[in-house]
Amino acid sequence: MVPNTALQSEKEQHSTYLDIEQSVSGTAFETNGIVFISCAGGPSYMEKQVRGILESQPGVSFEIWNGHENGTMFILLPGQSLDAVHFQGLLLKQRLGEIVTDFVPSMTLAGFSQREEITQQVLKQMEESVKQNATGDIHIFSKEEMRSVRSRVLIVEGDATVREFLQIRLRMQGYETIVADNGLTALELIGKWEPDLVLTELNLYGIDGLPYIHHIQQLNVSVVPKIVVLTEQRVEQTISLCFQNGVDDYITKPFSPVELDARIRRCIQ
Repeated sequence: MVPNTALQSEKEQHSTYLDIEQSVSGTAFETNGIVFISCAGGPSYMEKQVRGILESQPGVSFEIWNGHENGTMFILLPGQSLDAVHFQGLLLKQRLGEIVTDFVPSMTLAGFSQREEITQQVLKQMEESVKQNATGDIHIFSKEEMRSVRSRVLIVEGDATVREFLQIRLRMQGYETIVADNGLTALELIGKWEPDLVLTELNLYGIDGLPYIHHIQQLNVSVVPKIVVLTEQRVEQTISLCFQNGVDDYITKPFSPVELDARIRRCIQ
């Protein structure tokens, strides 16, 4: 498939989530705040105003990333508790309303007690929550909402017994799962279901190997899924080419279920 403008935009969205996640992992703080603001319908200079408001607050450090849609932005507030983040959200809402008459931005915010809680899946859900709550109220993204963000895993395996075992195992780990027994069905399901991770054999009916991996990465989805290969192929050249082509992990059969759990968890987090 040939990349188009829409696909490039979706990849940029995924890149934003990844940039934020990596920036958080590099902070000196376990506690961090995230604010997502939608200024859709407002003037183009809103980001500049947001920066100015935050810079006027003594002792407040921050980073800003543009969101997926025009007029949206993520704000990272390192070291800030939920109460402090809520205060900054209220301040932003008030000041932006004073700058642009009759304009009320939509906003969701959260405080995280551990860096590991800020994942790409949570950031995506925060962005989606603003679309669902475009009333102008500040939405506090709760711990329950964070826990409800269950990662989706597509299992692609031709052997029915292995496929069933993997599905049961991953469901026991709390993942939402769906299965496919061939590469063509898998590509169709990725486009419709948008999994966070694809756990796949390379020897598949219809399309397999590196062309199959390449097609996964070119699909027009909001976030390109992580790819973990679980296969009987042990040829070093194949393994090397898979990593060169964007595979996140490569596991050979027979495999340890405990090790599989750990490596999937590492890829998703």
